[in-house]
Amino acid sequence: MLSSKLMPNFAAAQLKLSVLVPDVISRRNSEELMLTKTRSRTAKTNRKAQKPGIEPTVSIPHLMADGSDPAFRHFIHDTLAFSARLQAVRSQLGTVIGLSGTQYTVLLAVAHLSGKDRKIGVNQVAEHLHLSGAFVTMEINKLVARGLVRKHIDSEDRRRVILAVSPKGRALLSELAAAQRPVNDMLFRGLSASDFKKLRKLMSGMVDAADEAAHLIKNTLRSRQRALWDR
Repeated sequence: MLSSKLMPNFAAAQLKLSVLVPDVISRRNSEELMLTKTRSRTAKTNRKAQKPGIEPTVSIPHLMADGSDPAFRHFIHDTLAFSARLQAVRSQLGTVIGLSGTQYTVLLAVAHLSGKDRKIGVNQVAEHLHLSGAFVTMEINKLVARGLVRKHIDSEDRRRVILAVSPKGRALLSELAAAQRPVNDMLFRGLSASDFKKLRKLMSGMVDAADEAAHLIKNTLRSRQRALWDR
């Protein structure tokens, strides 16, 4: 038994505990509740931050890393960016001599492909530029109307039309070369001789692959349309 001297202190202690314990328990319950709410909010935030899985856009193993394709996508985006800038430069160079970018490219192609010992027609220009014969014919007719390209019948095969750049057209291209050279030097300054040789070969193959890919997409769309019609 407690002595009479300790009883008041014990009673006081009990009273104090009766006040403190519920308060401590209440605080702990509040803290646990707050922690639970915090964890719940964090989980919701994480779920929102997690994007749904995106399927890879390529399946060739060496174009992927750990089953994903970010490097491949980066390459595609860089290629598109460079292509867009190249098109812009071409248009600006054409503007210098009063032509559209396409007309300038066709005129330059005719100039480089034709020669004293070589006869070229629309088909050769179209193949060189990877364009349709009908489109190249329209652009060449515009150049002929402006006196920049000449047409004449092949003396050896009268069914064939031969193309040649007129003196006026050559004068314009010579005038443009002074602006053209530093621009091209700037565009491709990062390529070494071996890089250029390798890239030329790769690019030629990639253009062919792009043609095949375009046909694949066309056939896929046709198949889907037929499937919809059959429903």
